[in-house]
Amino acid sequence: MAGRRLSETTLTPADLVRGGIPRCCHPILHFRPDSRYDAQTKTITSMLFLSGYVIVLLPIVLYSGALALSTMFDVPAILGVSHTAALWITVWAIGIIGSIYAIFGGLKAVAVSDTINAVGLFAGGLLVPLFGLAVIGDGNILDGISTLYNSNPEKFDAIGGPDSSIPFATIFTGMMLVQLFYWGTNQAIIQRALGARDLKEGQKGLLFAGVLKILGPIIVVLPGIIAYHLFTDLEVADQAYPRLVTEVLPFPLRGFFAAVLFGAILSSFNSALNSSVTLFGVDIYRQYFKKDASDSETVLAGKKFGTVLALAAMTIAPFIANAPQGLFGYLQEVNGCYSIPILTIILVGIFTRDVPPVAAKIGLASGVGLYIISQFVLKPIIGADSYPHFLHVMATLFVLNICIMLFIGKTRPMENPYVPHESYAVDMTPWPLAIPFGGAIVAIVVSTYFFFT
Repeated sequence: MAGRRLSETTLTPADLVRGGIPRCCHPILHFRPDSRYDAQTKTITSMLFLSGYVIVLLPIVLYSGALALSTMFDVPAILGVSHTAALWITVWAIGIIGSIYAIFGGLKAVAVSDTINAVGLFAGGLLVPLFGLAVIGDGNILDGISTLYNSNPEKFDAIGGPDSSIPFATIFTGMMLVQLFYWGTNQAIIQRALGARDLKEGQKGLLFAGVLKILGPIIVVLPGIIAYHLFTDLEVADQAYPRLVTEVLPFPLRGFFAAVLFGAILSSFNSALNSSVTLFGVDIYRQYFKKDASDSETVLAGKKFGTVLALAAMTIAPFIANAPQGLFGYLQEVNGCYSIPILTIILVGIFTRDVPPVAAKIGLASGVGLYIISQFVLKPIIGADSYPHFLHVMATLFVLNICIMLFIGKTRPMENPYVPHESYAVDMTPWPLAIPFGGAIVAIVVSTYFFFT
């Protein structure tokens, strides 16, 4: 499951190098909801993003981080409290520290911390599977690989079976859409990509992300298989990774990895919170509360909103422990409430010129409403076993919403078709090696599929 998702996230940065960044900057393919549709569409889109941050992304980061640190340091035993109480305490500790850093440090502080944490997390992430394999092989990593594969051959099949939690066919339906949405519209990623001094540097950054993603199966998937092999008594799947770190890493390295992990948790939380503050300040506060607000007033309003958002996320996060499908299932299924509707209006906006703003509003409303009805009303009635996978549902609603918008564009087209405005803020000279490097990344990912099939 994780391997298939990681392959998608590896391919998408390579694809964005060829098309995504140029589309953000090129006047013909430039897209902003307010310029393509209207200000109301931009506001609705921003509100959906903010809802996703407070309900999904921020709580997920807090919960997963708190669960990992609580398990690694045995916080319940140290504080003499229950596991639930320890989770609440750790969530709020991470949230308060991260909020102070993100809200008052700004994007520059977040960018610096991201770079430092990425290096440490990458190094620590490689150590965990190596030490895990050494434990399985009684000190010999190669013996560990052999034992792990011979004992669990089905776990090394990249295709999976019909009973897989993420069926292989979803790669060609909803999974591809989810990845296009994440890598192409996520505010945190856009801030970093467009923060490059020119197109060439932005392409290099995305390609570097794709290279790191190639190692995802080793850093993320392999530890899961090792934990499955070692911990037959594990009751909560979300605890697999922190328990593996605690069991296989030597004590000094355990402390190092815990520090790196804590930094990575703060980095993810800071990035999302900083993006939320930016969205609120620019797209909502200046639009509806004070149009003539100065930069300092906008920043102050954003900080106040960020504080409220952080408090809400810290309150929601501990309840994710009750999600029946676990952390990953909760993240992906709830994400569909806003990801696919937003992706729909973006793609229609880019590739059409006469679809009116009302079509975008209807597309957003129908996308959100139909998905909620599908997953949270019809699915419980029909039964999860008999209901289509949520990624297939996403793809179906994606096509349906596109048809709705195109129909409205055909019957009620814009009186004056949209004309993109030319504006170049940076040098648009592409990196000459972008396409060869992107093609190499794609080839490696496809080869990995064939190797593990």
